[in-house]
Amino acid sequence: MSTYMAKKGEVERKWYVLDAAGKPMGRVAAQAAVLLRGKHKATFTPHVDCGDHVIIINCEKAVLTGNKLEQKYYYRHTGYIGHLKATRYDTLMATNPTKAMQLAVKGMIPDNTIGRAALTRLRLFKGSEHIHEAQKPEAWEM
Repeated sequence: MSTYMAKKGEVERKWYVLDAAGKPMGRVAAQAAVLLRGKHKATFTPHVDCGDHVIIINCEKAVLTGNKLEQKYYYRHTGYIGHLKATRYDTLMATNPTKAMQLAVKGMIPDNTIGRAALTRLRLFKGSEHIHEAQKPEAWEM
């Protein structure tokens, strides 16, 4: 018996909703990464993009455990010499919680063309409402 290899045209994509309220950010991001890659499917093929669409709601209510709010930093560089900008996660979560969740999920996705394509299927929302009701997303229980 040979191993099943999925083909690009055979992939069926579903829509899932993850609720981050009261859950650790890393756990939600890890589950989202699994769904975006398609590793939860029996037909998973590493070299084919067979993941699903993921909607994460309540990003502002996600929890950072330990002292991460005070000790963890988000770094970005402007491109100019000496212009490394650092933002603490308590500030980032207060101003832009969807960016914090996006960074967490991006760190768990491979850095290649399949990973970049998977990140385009990630939708993040600050509150509990989202605009993708027409796609009939299923709630994913963690």
